[in-house]
Amino acid sequence: MPAVSVKDMRDAESRAMATGLSEEDVLNHAGSNLGHSIARFFPNPGSAIAYLGKGHNAGDALVALRVLRDSFGWQISIRAAYPIDACAPLTRKKWNELGDAANLAETPDWQNCHRPLILIDGLLGIGAQGPMRDPLLAMAHEMRWLRENVGARIAAVDVPSGIDADSGTATPGTVTADLTLMIGLAKRGLLMSHAAAHTGALSLVPVDCLKYSHPTDIELICPQTLHFGKSPRPFDFHKGMAGRVAILAGSTTYPGAAVLAAHGALRGGAGLITLHIPKDAVPLIAPRCPPEIIIRSYASPLELLDTRFDSLVIGCGIGQPDQHTAAEIIRLIADTRVPTVVDADALNLIAANSQTCILDERHLITPHPGEFARLFPELAKISREAAVSRFIANFKATLLLKGSRSLIAQRGKPILANSTGTPGMATGGQGDLLSGLIGAQLAAGLKPIESAALGAWLCGRASEIAIHTHSQSEQSLSPSDTANHLGHAFIDWHGSQR
Repeated sequence: MPAVSVKDMRDAESRAMATGLSEEDVLNHAGSNLGHSIARFFPNPGSAIAYLGKGHNAGDALVALRVLRDSFGWQISIRAAYPIDACAPLTRKKWNELGDAANLAETPDWQNCHRPLILIDGLLGIGAQGPMRDPLLAMAHEMRWLRENVGARIAAVDVPSGIDADSGTATPGTVTADLTLMIGLAKRGLLMSHAAAHTGALSLVPVDCLKYSHPTDIELICPQTLHFGKSPRPFDFHKGMAGRVAILAGSTTYPGAAVLAAHGALRGGAGLITLHIPKDAVPLIAPRCPPEIIIRSYASPLELLDTRFDSLVIGCGIGQPDQHTAAEIIRLIADTRVPTVVDADALNLIAANSQTCILDERHLITPHPGEFARLFPELAKISREAAVSRFIANFKATLLLKGSRSLIAQRGKPILANSTGTPGMATGGQGDLLSGLIGAQLAAGLKPIESAALGAWLCGRASEIAIHTHSQSEQSLSPSDTANHLGHAFIDWHGSQR
Protein backbone atom coordinates (compact mmCIF):
# COMPACT_ATOMS: atom_id res chain seq x y z
CA MET A 1 0.00 0.00 0.00
CA PRO A 2 1.70 3.23 -1.17
CA ALA A 3 1.94 5.90 1.52
CA VAL A 4 0.54 9.20 0.29
CA SER A 5 0.66 12.86 1.23
CA VAL A 6 -2.35 14.93 2.27
CA LYS A 7 -2.41 16.44 -1.23
CA ASP A 8 -2.39 12.97 -2.80
CA MET A 9 -5.28 12.00 -0.54
CA ARG A 10 -7.29 15.06 -1.52
CA ASP A 11 -6.64 14.29 -5.19
CA ALA A 12 -7.89 10.72 -4.67
CA GLU A 13 -11.05 12.06 -3.05
CA SER A 14 -11.59 14.44 -5.96
CA ARG A 15 -11.21 11.62 -8.47
CA ALA A 16 -13.77 9.60 -6.54
CA MET A 17 -16.25 12.49 -6.64
CA ALA A 18 -15.66 12.90 -10.37
CA THR A 19 -17.07 9.42 -10.94
CA GLY A 20 -20.44 10.54 -9.61
CA LEU A 21 -20.07 9.55 -5.97
CA SER A 22 -21.15 12.02 -3.33
CA GLU A 23 -19.27 12.96 -0.17
CA GLU A 24 -21.93 11.05 1.73
CA ASP A 25 -21.36 7.90 -0.33
CA VAL A 26 -17.67 7.97 0.48
CA LEU A 27 -18.23 8.77 4.16
CA ASN A 28 -20.80 5.98 4.56
CA HIS A 29 -18.46 3.47 2.95
CA ALA A 30 -15.51 4.62 5.04
CA GLY A 31 -17.45 4.72 8.30
CA SER A 32 -19.02 1.32 7.78
CA ASN A 33 -15.67 -0.31 7.02
CA LEU A 34 -14.18 1.54 9.97
CA GLY A 35 -16.73 -0.04 12.29
CA HIS A 36 -16.00 -3.51 10.96
CA SER A 37 -12.26 -2.92 11.31
CA ILE A 38 -12.60 -1.89 14.95
CA ALA A 39 -14.73 -4.96 15.66
CA ARG A 40 -12.14 -7.26 14.09
CA PHE A 41 -9.34 -5.73 16.10
CA PHE A 42 -11.32 -5.81 19.36
CA PRO A 43 -13.41 -8.98 18.91
CA ASN A 44 -15.06 -8.94 22.36
CA PRO A 45 -17.88 -6.35 22.41
CA GLY A 46 -17.68 -3.73 25.13
CA SER A 47 -18.19 0.04 25.33
CA ALA A 48 -17.25 2.40 22.50
CA ILE A 49 -17.19 6.15 23.08
CA ALA A 50 -16.62 8.44 20.09
CA TYR A 51 -14.80 11.69 20.85
CA LEU A 52 -16.03 14.08 18.19
CA GLY A 53 -14.84 17.28 16.61
CA LYS A 54 -16.76 19.18 13.91
CA GLY A 55 -15.53 17.58 10.71
CA HIS A 56 -15.94 14.46 8.64
CA ASN A 57 -13.65 12.40 10.87
CA ALA A 58 -16.42 12.76 13.42
CA GLY A 59 -18.89 11.66 10.73
CA ASP A 60 -16.82 8.53 10.06
CA ALA A 61 -16.80 7.78 13.79
CA LEU A 62 -20.59 8.19 14.03
CA VAL A 63 -21.19 5.72 11.20
CA ALA A 64 -18.73 3.31 12.83
CA LEU A 65 -20.62 3.57 16.13
CA ARG A 66 -23.81 2.50 14.41
CA VAL A 67 -22.08 -0.54 12.93
CA LEU A 68 -20.56 -1.49 16.28
CA ARG A 69 -23.94 -1.25 18.00
CA ASP A 70 -26.18 -2.80 15.37
CA SER A 71 -23.90 -5.49 13.97
CA PHE A 72 -21.66 -6.42 16.90
CA GLY A 73 -23.59 -5.61 20.07
CA TRP A 74 -21.37 -2.83 21.46
CA GLN A 75 -22.69 -0.25 23.90
CA ILE A 76 -22.08 3.16 22.36
CA SER A 77 -22.04 6.80 23.41
CA ILE A 78 -20.78 10.18 22.21
CA ARG A 79 -18.45 12.70 23.83
CA ALA A 80 -18.72 15.80 21.65
CA ALA A 81 -16.43 18.82 21.81
CA TYR A 82 -19.09 21.01 20.17
CA PRO A 83 -22.89 21.04 19.97
CA ILE A 84 -24.44 19.33 16.98
CA ASP A 85 -25.33 22.65 15.32
CA ALA A 86 -21.63 23.57 15.12
CA CYS A 87 -20.70 20.45 13.14
CA ALA A 88 -20.32 20.04 9.38
CA PRO A 89 -23.70 19.38 7.70
CA LEU A 90 -22.86 15.79 6.82
CA THR A 91 -21.62 15.10 10.33
CA ARG A 92 -24.87 16.51 11.73
CA LYS A 93 -26.80 14.17 9.47
CA LYS A 94 -24.85 11.11 10.65
CA TRP A 95 -25.36 12.19 14.26
CA ASN A 96 -29.12 12.33 13.72
CA GLU A 97 -29.12 8.99 11.89
CA LEU A 98 -27.36 7.33 14.79
CA GLY A 99 -30.49 7.76 16.87
CA ASP A 100 -30.47 6.63 20.48
CA ALA A 101 -26.93 7.20 21.74
CA ALA A 102 -26.04 9.06 24.90
CA ASN A 103 -24.23 12.37 24.43
CA LEU A 104 -22.02 12.51 27.51
CA ALA A 105 -21.72 15.93 29.12
CA GLU A 106 -18.77 14.94 31.31
CA THR A 107 -16.06 12.33 31.73
CA PRO A 108 -17.51 8.85 31.12
CA ASP A 109 -18.59 6.77 34.11
CA TRP A 110 -15.76 4.38 33.42
CA GLN A 111 -16.39 2.23 36.48
CA ASN A 112 -19.71 1.05 35.03
CA CYS A 113 -18.63 0.69 31.40
CA HIS A 114 -18.59 -2.75 29.86
CA ARG A 115 -15.05 -3.78 28.91
CA PRO A 116 -13.14 -3.39 26.74
CA LEU A 117 -13.53 0.38 26.84
CA ILE A 118 -12.60 1.78 23.43
CA LEU A 119 -12.30 5.52 22.79
CA ILE A 120 -12.68 6.45 19.12
CA ASP A 121 -10.63 9.56 18.33
CA GLY A 122 -12.63 11.57 15.80
CA LEU A 123 -11.49 15.00 16.93
CA LEU A 124 -9.34 16.08 13.98
CA GLY A 125 -8.45 14.78 10.52
CA ILE A 126 -5.57 15.06 8.08
CA GLY A 127 -6.30 18.69 7.23
CA ALA A 128 -5.65 20.00 10.72
CA GLN A 129 -2.49 22.03 11.28
CA GLY A 130 -0.77 23.29 14.40
CA PRO A 131 -1.35 22.44 18.05
CA MET A 132 -4.81 21.60 19.34
CA ARG A 133 -6.72 24.15 21.38
CA ASP A 134 -9.64 23.84 23.74
CA PRO A 135 -12.19 22.33 23.72
CA LEU A 136 -10.43 19.72 21.57
CA LEU A 137 -7.30 19.80 23.72
CA ALA A 138 -9.36 19.15 26.85
CA MET A 139 -10.97 16.15 25.14
CA ALA A 140 -7.54 14.82 24.16
CA HIS A 141 -6.33 15.17 27.75
CA GLU A 142 -9.41 13.31 28.99
CA MET A 143 -8.77 10.45 26.56
CA ARG A 144 -5.17 10.26 27.72
CA TRP A 145 -6.26 10.10 31.36
CA LEU A 146 -8.69 7.28 30.67
CA ARG A 147 -6.04 5.38 28.73
CA GLU A 148 -3.35 5.79 31.37
CA ASN A 149 -5.46 5.25 34.47
CA VAL A 150 -8.45 3.01 33.78
CA GLY A 151 -7.36 0.73 30.94
CA ALA A 152 -9.19 2.41 28.05
CA ARG A 153 -7.75 1.90 24.58
CA ILE A 154 -7.80 4.51 21.82
CA ALA A 155 -8.60 3.88 18.17
CA ALA A 156 -7.83 6.92 16.00
CA VAL A 157 -9.85 7.65 12.88
CA ASP A 158 -7.39 8.17 10.00
CA VAL A 159 -4.82 10.03 12.18
CA PRO A 160 -4.28 10.58 15.89
CA SER A 161 -5.58 14.09 16.51
CA GLY A 162 -2.72 16.59 16.68
CA ILE A 163 -0.22 14.79 14.45
CA ASP A 164 0.93 16.06 11.05
CA ALA A 165 -0.12 13.46 8.48
CA ASP A 166 2.69 14.41 6.08
CA SER A 167 5.64 14.55 8.48
CA GLY A 168 4.51 12.45 11.43
CA THR A 169 5.41 15.30 13.78
CA ALA A 170 3.33 15.40 16.95
CA THR A 171 2.21 18.73 18.38
CA PRO A 172 1.65 19.28 22.13
CA GLY A 173 -1.37 17.33 23.37
CA THR A 174 -1.42 14.90 20.43
CA VAL A 175 -3.58 11.87 21.10
CA THR A 176 -1.68 8.66 21.79
CA ALA A 177 -3.54 5.91 19.95
CA ASP A 178 -3.20 2.18 20.40
CA LEU A 179 -4.50 1.68 16.88
CA THR A 180 -4.73 4.11 13.97
CA LEU A 181 -7.22 3.15 11.26
CA MET A 182 -6.17 4.93 8.07
CA ILE A 183 -9.07 5.59 5.73
CA GLY A 184 -8.60 4.48 2.12
CA LEU A 185 -4.86 5.03 1.78
CA ALA A 186 -1.84 4.96 4.09
CA LYS A 187 -0.71 8.39 5.24
CA ARG A 188 3.01 8.90 4.73
CA GLY A 189 3.84 10.67 7.98
CA LEU A 190 2.20 7.96 10.09
CA LEU A 191 4.62 5.34 8.76
CA MET A 192 7.63 7.25 10.07
CA SER A 193 9.32 5.60 13.04
CA HIS A 194 9.15 8.79 15.11
CA ALA A 195 5.34 8.74 14.81
CA ALA A 196 4.92 5.21 16.16
CA ALA A 197 4.57 6.27 19.80
CA HIS A 198 1.40 8.18 18.88
CA THR A 199 -0.05 5.99 16.12
CA GLY A 200 0.31 2.57 17.75
CA ALA A 201 -0.50 -0.27 15.38
CA LEU A 202 -1.63 0.75 11.91
CA SER A 203 -4.57 -0.64 10.00
CA LEU A 204 -5.93 0.15 6.56
CA VAL A 205 -9.67 0.74 6.23
CA PRO A 206 -10.31 -0.07 2.56
CA VAL A 207 -12.45 2.33 0.56
CA ASP A 208 -12.63 1.03 -3.00
CA CYS A 209 -13.13 4.39 -4.67
CA LEU A 210 -10.03 5.94 -3.10
CA LYS A 211 -7.11 4.89 -5.28
CA TYR A 212 -3.48 5.88 -5.79
CA SER A 213 -1.40 4.05 -8.38
CA HIS A 214 1.94 5.88 -8.41
CA PRO A 215 5.02 4.30 -6.78
CA THR A 216 6.24 5.77 -3.51
CA ASP A 217 9.47 5.33 -1.57
CA ILE A 218 7.73 3.87 1.50
CA GLU A 219 4.75 1.53 1.69
CA LEU A 220 2.62 -0.15 4.34
CA ILE A 221 2.61 -3.90 4.87
CA CYS A 222 -1.06 -4.86 4.90
CA PRO A 223 -2.88 -7.96 3.63
CA GLN A 224 -5.49 -5.97 1.72
CA THR A 225 -2.95 -4.86 -0.88
CA LEU A 226 -0.17 -7.50 -0.79
CA HIS A 227 -0.90 -10.86 -2.38
CA PHE A 228 2.11 -13.10 -1.73
CA GLY A 229 1.90 -15.96 0.74
CA LYS A 230 -1.84 -16.49 0.21
CA SER A 231 -2.13 -19.29 -2.33
CA PRO A 232 -3.66 -22.45 -0.79
CA ARG A 233 -1.57 -25.59 -0.87
CA PRO A 234 -2.44 -28.15 -3.55
CA PHE A 235 -4.27 -31.17 -2.14
CA ASP A 236 -1.35 -33.44 -3.07
CA PHE A 237 1.13 -31.20 -1.24
CA HIS A 238 3.86 -32.99 0.76
CA LYS A 239 6.62 -32.01 3.18
CA GLY A 240 9.26 -31.84 0.49
CA MET A 241 7.26 -29.14 -1.25
CA ALA A 242 7.00 -27.14 1.98
CA GLY A 243 10.76 -26.71 2.12
CA ARG A 244 13.68 -27.76 4.29
CA VAL A 245 14.96 -25.31 6.90
CA ALA A 246 18.35 -25.62 8.57
CA ILE A 247 18.86 -23.67 11.78
CA LEU A 248 22.26 -23.15 13.39
CA ALA A 249 21.47 -21.76 16.82
CA GLY A 250 21.75 -22.12 20.55
CA SER A 251 24.45 -22.59 23.15
CA THR A 252 24.69 -23.66 26.77
CA THR A 253 24.14 -20.01 27.70
CA TYR A 254 21.12 -19.43 25.44
CA PRO A 255 19.34 -22.74 24.85
CA GLY A 256 15.88 -21.15 24.58
CA ALA A 257 16.79 -19.13 21.47
CA ALA A 258 17.31 -22.31 19.45
CA VAL A 259 14.01 -23.76 20.65
CA LEU A 260 12.09 -20.60 19.70
CA ALA A 261 13.70 -20.38 16.26
CA ALA A 262 12.75 -24.00 15.60
CA HIS A 263 9.24 -23.35 16.85
CA GLY A 264 8.96 -20.36 14.49
CA ALA A 265 9.94 -22.49 11.51
CA LEU A 266 7.46 -25.17 12.55
CA ARG A 267 4.55 -22.74 12.97
CA GLY A 268 5.62 -21.06 9.73
CA GLY A 269 4.86 -24.19 7.73
CA ALA A 270 8.29 -25.65 6.96
CA GLY A 271 8.21 -29.26 5.80
CA LEU A 272 11.42 -30.44 7.43
CA ILE A 273 13.33 -28.58 10.14
CA THR A 274 16.82 -29.53 11.28
CA LEU A 275 18.26 -27.75 14.28
CA HIS A 276 22.07 -27.78 14.36
CA ILE A 277 23.45 -27.13 17.86
CA PRO A 278 26.81 -27.48 19.64
CA LYS A 279 27.41 -30.90 21.18
CA ASP A 280 27.61 -29.58 24.72
CA ALA A 281 24.22 -27.87 24.34
CA VAL A 282 22.31 -30.95 23.17
CA PRO A 283 21.17 -32.03 26.68
CA LEU A 284 19.81 -28.52 27.34
CA ILE A 285 18.07 -27.95 24.01
CA ALA A 286 16.86 -31.29 22.66
CA PRO A 287 14.36 -32.09 25.47
CA ARG A 288 12.71 -28.68 25.07
CA CYS A 289 12.15 -28.88 21.31
CA PRO A 290 8.87 -29.90 19.69
CA PRO A 291 9.01 -33.57 18.63
CA GLU A 292 8.78 -32.56 14.97
CA ILE A 293 12.26 -30.98 15.05
CA ILE A 294 15.31 -32.98 13.94
CA ILE A 295 18.29 -32.38 16.22
CA ARG A 296 21.85 -32.54 14.89
CA SER A 297 24.96 -31.70 16.86
CA TYR A 298 27.90 -30.22 15.01
CA ALA A 299 31.62 -30.22 15.58
CA SER A 300 32.14 -27.59 12.87
CA PRO A 301 29.57 -25.16 11.46
CA LEU A 302 31.04 -25.84 8.02
CA GLU A 303 29.39 -29.26 8.10
CA LEU A 304 26.23 -27.51 6.97
CA LEU A 305 27.78 -26.72 3.59
CA ASP A 306 27.45 -30.42 2.74
CA THR A 307 23.85 -30.63 3.96
CA ARG A 308 20.74 -30.31 1.81
CA PHE A 309 18.30 -27.56 2.77
CA ASP A 310 16.32 -24.75 1.12
CA SER A 311 16.98 -21.98 3.63
CA LEU A 312 19.31 -21.35 6.53
CA VAL A 313 18.72 -19.50 9.79
CA ILE A 314 21.89 -18.68 11.70
CA GLY A 315 22.80 -16.82 14.85
CA CYS A 316 19.99 -17.14 17.40
CA GLY A 317 21.55 -17.65 20.82
CA ILE A 318 24.97 -18.83 19.63
CA GLY A 319 26.59 -16.49 22.14
CA GLN A 320 30.29 -15.77 21.81
CA PRO A 321 31.92 -18.87 20.34
CA ASP A 322 35.66 -19.42 20.38
CA GLN A 323 37.72 -17.73 17.71
CA HIS A 324 37.96 -20.82 15.48
CA THR A 325 34.21 -21.50 15.56
CA ALA A 326 33.46 -17.82 15.02
CA ALA A 327 35.63 -17.80 11.90
CA GLU A 328 33.82 -20.89 10.59
CA ILE A 329 30.40 -19.31 11.21
CA ILE A 330 31.44 -16.25 9.23
CA ARG A 331 32.73 -18.51 6.45
CA LEU A 332 29.42 -20.45 6.46
CA ILE A 333 27.51 -17.20 6.03
CA ALA A 334 29.84 -16.16 3.21
CA ASP A 335 29.73 -19.53 1.40
CA THR A 336 26.09 -20.56 1.84
CA ARG A 337 24.25 -21.29 -1.40
CA VAL A 338 20.70 -20.77 -0.13
CA PRO A 339 18.68 -17.81 1.20
CA THR A 340 19.95 -17.18 4.71
CA VAL A 341 18.51 -15.34 7.69
CA VAL A 342 21.38 -13.81 9.67
CA ASP A 343 20.33 -12.78 13.15
CA ALA A 344 21.47 -11.91 16.66
CA ASP A 345 24.92 -13.17 17.62
CA ALA A 346 25.86 -13.95 14.03
CA LEU A 347 25.40 -10.25 13.28
CA ASN A 348 27.57 -9.39 16.26
CA LEU A 349 30.30 -11.70 14.92
CA ILE A 350 30.16 -9.98 11.55
CA ALA A 351 30.40 -6.59 13.24
CA ALA A 352 33.23 -7.60 15.58
CA ASN A 353 35.27 -8.98 12.67
CA SER A 354 34.45 -6.15 10.22
CA GLN A 355 32.95 -8.57 7.72
CA THR A 356 29.90 -6.70 6.42
CA CYS A 357 31.45 -7.11 2.98
CA ILE A 358 30.24 -10.75 2.87
CA LEU A 359 26.57 -9.69 2.84
CA ASP A 360 24.87 -9.99 -0.53
CA GLU A 361 21.55 -10.93 -2.15
CA ARG A 362 21.54 -14.35 -0.44
CA HIS A 363 21.30 -12.76 2.98
CA LEU A 364 18.41 -11.37 4.96
CA ILE A 365 19.68 -9.65 8.08
CA THR A 366 17.36 -8.98 11.03
CA PRO A 367 19.12 -6.63 13.48
CA HIS A 368 17.54 -4.80 16.37
CA PRO A 369 18.75 -1.18 16.71
CA GLY A 370 21.74 -2.09 18.88
CA GLU A 371 22.97 -4.76 16.49
CA PHE A 372 22.44 -2.41 13.55
CA ALA A 373 24.52 0.26 15.29
CA ARG A 374 27.35 -2.22 15.84
CA LEU A 375 27.23 -3.29 12.20
CA PHE A 376 26.95 0.20 10.72
CA PRO A 377 27.92 2.80 13.34
CA GLU A 378 27.92 5.53 10.71
CA LEU A 379 24.17 4.97 10.21
CA ALA A 380 23.21 4.91 13.88
CA LYS A 381 22.96 8.70 14.23
CA ILE A 382 20.48 9.36 11.42
CA SER A 383 16.78 8.57 11.17
CA ARG A 384 15.77 4.94 10.74
CA GLU A 385 14.29 5.61 7.31
CA ALA A 386 17.43 7.40 6.12
CA ALA A 387 19.65 4.65 7.55
CA VAL A 388 17.65 1.97 5.77
CA SER A 389 17.84 3.89 2.49
CA ARG A 390 21.60 4.30 2.87
CA PHE A 391 21.98 0.58 3.64
CA ILE A 392 20.21 -0.63 0.50
CA ALA A 393 22.18 1.84 -1.58
CA ASN A 394 25.40 0.12 -0.47
CA PHE A 395 24.40 -3.53 0.07
CA LYS A 396 22.47 -6.13 -1.90
CA ALA A 397 21.25 -7.92 1.21
CA THR A 398 17.67 -7.58 2.43
CA LEU A 399 17.27 -5.71 5.73
CA LEU A 400 14.64 -6.12 8.42
CA LEU A 401 15.36 -3.41 10.97
CA LYS A 402 13.37 -4.32 14.07
CA GLY A 403 11.57 -1.80 16.23
CA SER A 404 8.11 -0.60 17.14
CA ARG A 405 7.75 0.16 13.43
CA SER A 406 9.92 -2.52 11.81
CA LEU A 407 11.26 -1.56 8.39
CA ILE A 408 12.01 -3.99 5.58
CA ALA A 409 14.07 -2.98 2.57
CA GLN A 410 15.83 -4.32 -0.49
CA ARG A 411 17.67 -2.47 -3.23
CA GLY A 412 15.33 -1.27 -5.96
CA LYS A 413 12.20 -1.66 -3.83
CA PRO A 414 10.23 0.79 -1.65
CA ILE A 415 10.85 0.58 2.07
CA LEU A 416 8.11 -1.47 3.72
CA ALA A 417 6.80 -0.41 7.14
CA ASN A 418 5.12 -3.03 9.29
CA SER A 419 1.61 -2.25 10.49
CA THR A 420 1.17 -4.81 13.28
CA GLY A 421 2.51 -5.33 16.78
CA THR A 422 2.13 -4.45 20.43
CA PRO A 423 4.41 -3.23 23.25
CA GLY A 424 3.87 -6.67 24.77
CA MET A 425 6.43 -7.97 22.27
CA ALA A 426 9.25 -6.28 24.18
CA THR A 427 10.45 -9.62 25.55
CA GLY A 428 13.58 -11.60 24.76
CA GLY A 429 12.94 -14.38 22.28
CA GLN A 430 10.48 -12.67 19.93
CA GLY A 431 13.29 -12.11 17.44
CA ASP A 432 14.31 -15.79 17.54
CA LEU A 433 10.74 -16.83 16.77
CA LEU A 434 10.64 -14.33 13.91
CA SER A 435 13.87 -15.64 12.39
CA GLY A 436 12.56 -19.19 12.30
CA LEU A 437 9.27 -18.04 10.81
CA ILE A 438 11.07 -16.10 8.08
CA GLY A 439 13.26 -19.12 7.37
CA ALA A 440 10.14 -21.18 6.70
CA GLN A 441 8.84 -18.60 4.21
CA LEU A 442 12.18 -18.57 2.38
CA ALA A 443 12.19 -22.38 2.22
CA ALA A 444 8.69 -22.28 0.74
CA GLY A 445 9.97 -20.13 -2.12
CA LEU A 446 9.00 -16.60 -1.15
CA LYS A 447 11.44 -13.85 -2.03
CA PRO A 448 13.54 -12.43 0.83
CA ILE A 449 11.64 -9.14 1.01
CA GLU A 450 8.32 -11.01 0.95
CA SER A 451 9.47 -13.45 3.64
CA ALA A 452 10.61 -10.61 5.90
CA ALA A 453 7.43 -8.58 5.39
CA LEU A 454 5.15 -11.56 5.97
CA GLY A 455 7.10 -12.74 9.00
CA ALA A 456 7.04 -9.32 10.67
CA TRP A 457 3.33 -8.87 9.98
CA LEU A 458 2.42 -12.35 11.23
CA CYS A 459 4.34 -12.10 14.50
CA GLY A 460 2.87 -8.68 15.21
CA ARG A 461 -0.65 -9.82 14.35
CA ALA A 462 -0.36 -13.00 16.44
CA SER A 463 0.67 -10.90 19.43
CA GLU A 464 -2.27 -8.55 18.91
CA ILE A 465 -4.65 -11.49 18.79
CA ALA A 466 -3.21 -12.98 21.98
CA ILE A 467 -3.86 -9.71 23.81
CA HIS A 468 -7.14 -8.52 22.33
CA THR A 469 -8.89 -11.88 22.66
CA HIS A 470 -8.14 -11.57 26.39
CA SER A 471 -5.74 -14.53 26.26
CA GLN A 472 -2.79 -12.44 27.47
CA SER A 473 -1.88 -8.92 28.54
CA GLU A 474 0.96 -6.67 27.43
CA GLN A 475 2.82 -7.69 30.59
CA SER A 476 2.23 -11.44 30.34
CA LEU A 477 2.71 -11.95 26.59
CA SER A 478 5.60 -14.28 25.77
CA PRO A 479 7.11 -15.41 22.46
CA SER A 480 5.43 -18.77 23.03
CA ASP A 481 2.06 -16.99 23.17
CA THR A 482 2.89 -15.30 19.88
CA ALA A 483 3.75 -18.68 18.37
CA ASN A 484 0.50 -20.19 19.60
CA HIS A 485 -1.55 -17.54 17.78
CA LEU A 486 0.30 -17.63 14.46
CA GLY A 487 -2.40 -19.85 12.96
CA HIS A 488 -5.02 -17.15 13.49
CA ALA A 489 -2.63 -14.55 12.07
CA PHE A 490 -2.12 -16.65 8.92
CA ILE A 491 -5.90 -16.88 8.54
CA ASP A 492 -6.16 -13.07 8.70
CA TRP A 493 -3.40 -12.70 6.11
CA HIS A 494 -4.98 -15.26 3.78
CA GLY A 495 -8.35 -13.54 4.18
CA SER A 496 -6.91 -10.08 3.47
CA GLN A 497 -8.29 -8.62 6.65
CA ARG A 498 -7.39 -7.20 10.03
